[in-house]
Amino acid sequence: MQDAILKFEKLLLENVNYIPTIDQNILEERKPGKWSKKEILGHLVDSAIHNQVRFTEINYVEKPYQHRPYSQIDLVNLNQYQTMDIEELTQLWFVLNKQIVRLMKSVDEKALDYEIVLSDGAVIDLKFLMTDYVEHLEHHINQIKA
Repeated sequence: MQDAILKFEKLLLENVNYIPTIDQNILEERKPGKWSKKEILGHLVDSAIHNQVRFTEINYVEKPYQHRPYSQIDLVNLNQYQTMDIEELTQLWFVLNKQIVRLMKSVDEKALDYEIVLSDGAVIDLKFLMTDYVEHLEHHINQIKA
């Protein structure tokens, strides 16, 4: 878990000041059927919100934890990330993820083994969900920087 946390912190610190320096036209450019870089960052905000709930709820709800998917496209559109100021959007992303870092650092070792049932019936554990969250974030940060 420690490696994932270190990677996570590095991704946050390397990008919180970099993202707002990207040219606005590049941030807002949309390709057919794809999100803009700004919308990708907004998706990461939505992901942070949902995963913060998952990472905390699993500690007090009935086990196994039932993973609830969310409508990613609808949330990106409804939250209007494309029209947000990039500084504000970046800070929102950063602060939400700093809280997730705190959660990851304080998670009980036993909790990492808590089972999570995905909507397709597959079973994972909290450790996988947390490390996958960091991988997901890295993937999308790379898209923003590309």
